[in-house]
Amino acid sequence: MLGFIKRFLGDNNDKEIARYRKVVEKINALEPQMQALTDDKLTGYTNKFRERLANGETLDDILPEAFAVVREGSRRVLGMRHFDVQLIGGMCLHEGKIAEMRTGEGKTLVATLPVYLNALTGEGVHMVTVNDYLARRDSEDMGRLYRYLGLTVGLVVHDMDFPERKFAYSRDVTFGTNNEFGFDYLRDNMVIYPEQMVQRKLHYAIVDEVDSILIDEARTPLIISGPGAKSTDMYAVMAKAVAGLKEGIDYTVDEKQKTVAPADNTIPKVEKILGINNLYAPENIELSHCFTAALRAKALMKRDRDYVVRNGEIIIVDEFTGRLMEGRRYSDGLHQAIEAKEGVKIQRESQTLATITFQNYFRMYDKLGGMTGTAKTEEDEFLKIYNLPVIVVPTNKPVIRKDYPDLIFKTKRAKYKAVGRAVTSLHAKGQPVLIGTTSITQSEELSAILKKNGIPHNVLNAKFHEKEAEIIAGAGQKGAVTIATNMAGRGTDIKLGEGVPELGGLFIIGTERHESRRIDNQLRGRAGRQGDPGASRFYLSLEDDLLRLFASDRISGIMDKLGMDEDEPIEHKLITNSIEHAQKKVEARNFDIRKHVLEYDDVMNQQREVMYGERRKILFGENLRENIMGMVKHIIRAEMDQYANAQLYPEEWQLDGLIEDAEKIYAPQGRLKKEELAAMSRDELQECLEKLAEEGYHNRELLFGEENMRELEKVVMLRVVDKKWMEHLDHMDMLRDGINLRAYGQRNPLVEYKIEALDMFEEMEADIQDQIASLMYHVSIITPEQQQEAAAKQAAAQQPDAQEAPASEQDKAKMEAIIKKQKSQLQDHLQNAQASHGDEVSAAEVKKKPVTKEGKKVGRNDPCPCGSGKKYKNCCGKDE
Repeated sequence: MLGFIKRFLGDNNDKEIARYRKVVEKINALEPQMQALTDDKLTGYTNKFRERLANGETLDDILPEAFAVVREGSRRVLGMRHFDVQLIGGMCLHEGKIAEMRTGEGKTLVATLPVYLNALTGEGVHMVTVNDYLARRDSEDMGRLYRYLGLTVGLVVHDMDFPERKFAYSRDVTFGTNNEFGFDYLRDNMVIYPEQMVQRKLHYAIVDEVDSILIDEARTPLIISGPGAKSTDMYAVMAKAVAGLKEGIDYTVDEKQKTVAPADNTIPKVEKILGINNLYAPENIELSHCFTAALRAKALMKRDRDYVVRNGEIIIVDEFTGRLMEGRRYSDGLHQAIEAKEGVKIQRESQTLATITFQNYFRMYDKLGGMTGTAKTEEDEFLKIYNLPVIVVPTNKPVIRKDYPDLIFKTKRAKYKAVGRAVTSLHAKGQPVLIGTTSITQSEELSAILKKNGIPHNVLNAKFHEKEAEIIAGAGQKGAVTIATNMAGRGTDIKLGEGVPELGGLFIIGTERHESRRIDNQLRGRAGRQGDPGASRFYLSLEDDLLRLFASDRISGIMDKLGMDEDEPIEHKLITNSIEHAQKKVEARNFDIRKHVLEYDDVMNQQREVMYGERRKILFGENLRENIMGMVKHIIRAEMDQYANAQLYPEEWQLDGLIEDAEKIYAPQGRLKKEELAAMSRDELQECLEKLAEEGYHNRELLFGEENMRELEKVVMLRVVDKKWMEHLDHMDMLRDGINLRAYGQRNPLVEYKIEALDMFEEMEADIQDQIASLMYHVSIITPEQQQEAAAKQAAAQQPDAQEAPASEQDKAKMEAIIKKQKSQLQDHLQNAQASHGDEVSAAEVKKKPVTKEGKKVGRNDPCPCGSGKKYKNCCGKDE
């Protein structure tokens, strides 16, 4: 039916390619003209383009000339001339689409075209890669071209300090990883001063390996966290309690859904081990949480597949690329449970300070483009979630790789033996072989077979990832045999050695089908680049996870009817199609899961946008006095409604409660007299409270000074907003953990989640207003050296009428001296945010800017240049 519709209406992809080819003709027509220019005249086009844009022309108007300039610049600087199909790919990216281009078609060079064009606006372009190595490599290689054409280039990688990051984001083109861009966005929304932000507006980004980042990583949130306060002892206890449990007897595993459930008779066993009566009693909520995590760690998480143990740490293995994910930890106590299971040091659970998913981060860009070798299979998801159409760009040369039908064996043992025989045969004639596996364990099992057969080979997996580029680059040489765990996003082309094309090119052997067809296609795509010869075949068994869970019954029945031996495989296109059908089912299920996650995260994202928007208003606000007085008046109106409601007679007013509430926030102790208030009308009473609040605030301005008060307002508001937002994140996590239980009451969990999330958000906003108003009337500016003196002053300030009196000139001079003295670097805001919020703000937080080092480098043991009197390593340099 789909084929009939395409024949009747025409294929939209073909129509788009035809449209692009007309523009390619214009670009090609400009080539002789560009080749005749001197370097100065060619690079001078950059300023001309910027002038034309300033005069009202659009990027589309100048696209043919701009692409022609980049092509000629690349020929001169890099020695590479863009093919016509690369120009087409560049137009796809510029229009905010995904360019699907086969491996080896030069995607890195393609990106230079839209990057240059869009950087001309001066708003910055982000070039997103999957790892630091690729970001650094591309910024150096392609950076030569950009600099030649007059653009500035920046690089953001792990462990860069603040000045380097801010400088990198100020450039026309900034290279970095998806993680670094996302984390910098979160950190920018946690700063105290605008100068501490590093990113500019999220204008335009191109995402390399877009399917890996926006599909595979879509469910992985970026989380900035601080240490929590919960003990880890229970994880060790629970790991021992579940160690003896057996699958099928004590618990069941649903491998399709990746869940585990204890049997009815298991809970009493665990309760007996722990010495408790009811594991699920309210007082044992932490225990039950640890039990769930421990059971998941035992039943679902496999060593050398999901994680590795290295130097006493649990490091997650990326299931799609096979790379180690340094610094990442599983949430909900699962990482602690794995640590307990493996007997390594158990780290404390953390508190979430800020979080966002890649789905929501990348949707914030004004324009987004992506490129990969495999996107068409996920076209619906790209379109529905990100509004990114997929365009399949033709190859520069025809693909002549032979993709043979799958060979399917009854057992893994038979499959591995067959792989060993095939590799031995191919190696004997010198044809290079790349063997793709889905886990570290599998790669090591195959390595043992090849060693037994006397085949020299290289192994690339999470344990040996340091030599990744070197191993991949040599995989196409004559006689080379390489075992690699997943091949997504490796970023290094496999070039064929001398004499290899005549032998048939690189031969790809897949040892298991992945859940996603994209990953299989990525493995196949390593062979047959740029018209090279090559071949691929998958060796499967009925014991493989995908076949065992989704397709083994049909195939097993066929094999039994035919009476086939263990070592005899089935090879038929029908069987291969059946496996691909199973993969489509899994892909559809995974899409539903990601869509479900996004529906919940969208609720959180709307709240995040509101909070970050309000936070930025505070951050860039010059004078926040009116905002705070507005909060105070709002509190007074709420107090009037509660204690002196207009519907009540004056003798029914609860003036004692009104006075108590007012004294907690804005009224000095003892200043409000019940008998005086009772004689007032309601309007007079409200006016009295507002006048008293205004008077008290004015006195504090006299005490601290106008300028310091403005800074204090900003610091207090930001600290309260951050603290309440972090608490809200915890509450939202708890709400989400339990919301699915509402389905048992015939209620829609998502609808319930939205309703309760809104209530919680409104409650948080009210709490923020109350706490900001209260703190501004009670907060002290204090230094460690003046702590005792300030404490005494604060106690005295609580006496009747103490806050009413204007500050003396001596007091103001002393306070200004304290502020002037404190010029050390702003304390790490994350630490402030997670500390319990008291009623003091350090002078270091008021009127303090980050210290930057100029000229000679400051030694670790030198006096700190901020003037604190401490050594640099104990002051501004403590975080370096």
